[in-house]
Amino acid sequence: MQFSIRRRAALVASVSIASMALLAGGAAQAQEKKPLKVGVSVGSGEQIWEIVKKAAARDGLNLQVVVFNDYQLPNAALAAGDLDANAFQHQPFLDNQNKSRGFDIVPVGLTITAPLGFYSRKIKSIDQLPDGASVGIQNDPSNGNRALLLLQEAKLITLKPEAVKNNNATPLDVVSNPKKLKLVPLDAAQLPRSLDDLTIASINNDYAEKAGLTLTKDGVIKESPQGPYANIIAVRRADKDKPWAQQLVKAYQSPEVKSYIETQFKGALVPAF
Repeated sequence: MQFSIRRRAALVASVSIASMALLAGGAAQAQEKKPLKVGVSVGSGEQIWEIVKKAAARDGLNLQVVVFNDYQLPNAALAAGDLDANAFQHQPFLDNQNKSRGFDIVPVGLTITAPLGFYSRKIKSIDQLPDGASVGIQNDPSNGNRALLLLQEAKLITLKPEAVKNNNATPLDVVSNPKKLKLVPLDAAQLPRSLDDLTIASINNDYAEKAGLTLTKDGVIKESPQGPYANIIAVRRADKDKPWAQQLVKAYQSPEVKSYIETQFKGALVPAF
């Protein structure tokens, strides 16, 4: 009788341990299948990440793409833990956000370069730009600096050398403006909507695409695709060495994604990897 009780207790313990192991395994499996949330910008970002999702699925990585139409939101969402990664920005933009908003977000891989352009509904060539023209530029520090550098490359303004060196030019750093251009800083998303009221405007690629504008056809000033503004995949610093982060980069930098970018966007977007 004593032996039977012991056997029964051992059997119950074995079943309990097995059940716990099964539950733990199920929890781990559920965790593995939990989708990674990646924040991207509206437009071309959405299109490319649909191809990335398929490449990632081959390696068992389940992605959920979260679309934003405001550049100020994806880093805040990532820092708060609402996203696992984002892919919408270049390094100067991230550096500024980390500094100004106290984020601890780092890059893990390159994606695309989206050459910046100035667009117009009033002129067909920058040679037609009249004196006193209103010129829209982005009001965020990194893209505003980028737009001013592009105006300087077009020999329309001259900036303080120190501001150029430090990549932090603002309209206050303009030291020569022979055409007396009126610089109008606006939110990046507002620039396409303001194009009818401006002579020319600097518009980021994703917003330009959404407005039906293409750099090769509609741009009056075009940034070289070989510039320093390659976009990145970014994560919280605590996650940068996790296996899924490298899997995510590998999926983006796969041959089919590169081919899609080159075929679909024909130079408006350029693979940076």
